[in-house]
Amino acid sequence: MPLTRPDRSTLAALGGYAATRVVGLVVLAVAAAATGEDGPHRLKGRWDSVWYVRIAEHGYGYQVTLPNGDVHSDLAFFPLLPALERGLSAVLPVDAATAGLLVSWTAGLAAAWGIFRCGDHVAGRRAGVLLAVLWGVYPTAFVQSMAYTETLFTAFAAWSLYAVLRGRWILAGVLCSAAGLTRPTAAALIAALGITALVTLVRDRRLSWSTLAGVLIAPLGWLAYVAYVGVRQGSPTAYFDVQAAWGNSIDFGVALATFIAGLPWPAALGLCAALALLGWLVALCVRQRQPLPLLVYTIGVVFVSLVGAAYFGSRPRLMMPAFGLLLPPAAALARVRTRIAVPVLAGLALASGAYGAFTLLGSGPP
Repeated sequence: MPLTRPDRSTLAALGGYAATRVVGLVVLAVAAAATGEDGPHRLKGRWDSVWYVRIAEHGYGYQVTLPNGDVHSDLAFFPLLPALERGLSAVLPVDAATAGLLVSWTAGLAAAWGIFRCGDHVAGRRAGVLLAVLWGVYPTAFVQSMAYTETLFTAFAAWSLYAVLRGRWILAGVLCSAAGLTRPTAAALIAALGITALVTLVRDRRLSWSTLAGVLIAPLGWLAYVAYVGVRQGSPTAYFDVQAAWGNSIDFGVALATFIAGLPWPAALGLCAALALLGWLVALCVRQRQPLPLLVYTIGVVFVSLVGAAYFGSRPRLMMPAFGLLLPPAAALARVRTRIAVPVLAGLALASGAYGAFTLLGSGPP
């Protein structure tokens, strides 16, 4: 299924996605040259990528105590990306940071392929191609070119969802388990598989052994890492305590509301408009009658991204794996002529690249 030979539509999706990332890298290179900054270093040596490399090179056990007394531990970061960085740097003549870029870029193509497959299944081939390209021009898509986990997680999630859509539950569970070793957002994917299986059970009054096996396999990766942190720290809630110390506890939107309330009214109004747009996209996903696993996953990722106490600037990035949000605009764009769609996508790619260069060469977190 996933490893079938790419056809023309698949190649169009992968080529279009790759083109968006090349545009982003070119814009970054031009901006870096103009400002005298080291663009390539920003892709593999900033923010969370530094933590992943440290884990790859030295294992877990590092923490930083902030001036206010908060402790940031590397146990907040899931192990699959640093494990791949370590493995690649052992067999290739590259350091762990460069290996992280290789993983991220390769996973980006795998994610685009899986996203195309999901879009094709729901709305047809043209919409699937455009969905993959739109994911590449997402406002924070520059992170897809960094040594971050977004592309790796989205690749597992997209192919896991496609496997469910094709009735391949054991494969879906294995891919979901791998996603659970990549990012905590795997909770949304686990919920998507579980709720879909539950609805199937209620509807059919039976559940195949493969469906049950897939549902049971799905959470193993996520649970294994949470259990590892608990055993290492000697507390069953240790993982959640570590995340809380990073400011990533669940507060059901209190931090978000407080942040908005503290903004000048024009900025607060603009942010509320952006949240209204997000709600409208979710409503369009429902009206589009997206398949249940895709819909639950999309809503789950959005929910997790909004109800946490994390820094607001990170929330758009945290929502990026929810590619289902882009399916309604992809389907709409599929109905227009190519001579109109291509300039629209090119403009979005340039805008996304400019925002990425501004953010990467600036001081704020992605």
